[in-house]
Amino acid sequence: QVQLVESGGGTVQAGGSLRLSCAASGPTFTSLAIGWFRRATGKEREFVAIISRGASRHATAVAGRFTIARDNAAKTVYLQMNSLKPEDTAVYYCAASHATGLISDARAYDYWGQGTQVTVSS
Repeated sequence: QVQLVESGGGTVQAGGSLRLSCAASGPTFTSLAIGWFRRATGKEREFVAIISRGASRHATAVAGRFTIARDNAAKTVYLQMNSLKPEDTAVYYCAASHATGLISDARAYDYWGQGTQVTVSS
């Protein structure tokens, strides 16, 4: 069983930065792919980024502004978000998948955190 806890959300002005953390529990962290998703009010859940053992991928909407990284010793995945825009406002969720590959489909993820709110003001 894997439990995920997000932290680091908050309110920031446009152009600012935040770093989200996803702390995981369980013995299989290093074998898991960890993804970040977000859901804005009234919109569908959206893929943001994923990191596996040796590779990562970012959605086009955030590429060049967001960076996903993992610390296996700390069992934590980070999402560094720079140059934030009002359209980045959403609840951000981390999720874990046993599947191989850099999968953006939320249905491939087995475990989800509770989410953390990110609000970007203009």
